[in-house]
Amino acid sequence: MKKGHYILLAVILVIIIAVSWFVGKYNLIQKQKPLVEEAWAQVENVYQSRLDLIPNLVATVKGAANFEKETLIGVTEARSKVAGNPTLDPDMLGDPDAFAQFQANQAGLSGALSRLMVVVESYPDIKANQNFLQLQAQLEGVENRIRTERMRYNEEARNFNQLIIVFPNNMIANMIGARSFQYFAAEEGAQKAPEISFE
Repeated sequence: MKKGHYILLAVILVIIIAVSWFVGKYNLIQKQKPLVEEAWAQVENVYQSRLDLIPNLVATVKGAANFEKETLIGVTEARSKVAGNPTLDPDMLGDPDAFAQFQANQAGLSGALSRLMVVVESYPDIKANQNFLQLQAQLEGVENRIRTERMRYNEEARNFNQLIIVFPNNMIANMIGARSFQYFAAEEGAQKAPEISFE
């Protein structure tokens, strides 16, 4: 074989190795993204479960004589804000403003529900209502699932973000437009757990 053939073979080999390397890194990034999106879908799922519980909860509480209407209005308005935009498209998970707005709406609903539960403390008839007790138990379960799914989403987002910031993955991520995902931050006052127990 002539020297030119060796050089051509070497160049072809280098190109094949480079393309294989690029495809491998590209596929690794693409495989991680659906894991984040799947975790996000679970977050939205549990938020929707909470949203679905609220009308029954409000209806049960509304039946009590002289119950504070302002509190019910607060819950209803917070629910409307969330219901008006209940989901966040996975493409927006890298947008800090859209993510912050989504989290603020959910935090507003959490706050309104916490205030509702505190006010219910003053109404023994509601606290003894079997319907209310079942809804309360369901709400507690949903709130626990929300915390769990948010934590799982944050873990998957962290794994993806770490993957695309290290060299040489960051070059490929920039080439294909992969952006970091936003994280759920602790809500204000998160050091103190909301009390929704009536014992």
